[in-house]
Amino acid sequence: MTTTTQKPVVTMSRVVHDALVDQLRACKTTEEILNFETWFNSEANSGPLYEVICEFLRTRSISRGLAAKWLEILLSDREEKLRFK
Repeated sequence: MTTTTQKPVVTMSRVVHDALVDQLRACKTTEEILNFETWFNSEANSGPLYEVICEFLRTRSISRGLAAKWLEILLSDREEKLRFK
């Protein structure tokens, strides 16, 4: 039998959580979201932004529609980069 373990999620304070959600909501364009992702992934110690968004979904901190919008942008960008390598 194979088991998998999930890596522990770095918990963040409610203030940090709310500030992060507010910052993401403030991003209106694809470029703004991708710039925020670049900054977040290099500066934060919470893991990649997509993992944080997924955790927000698991804890029902954000709507499915909002998470889908952000994740679609992040995944499309990643696909585009892979296509041109």
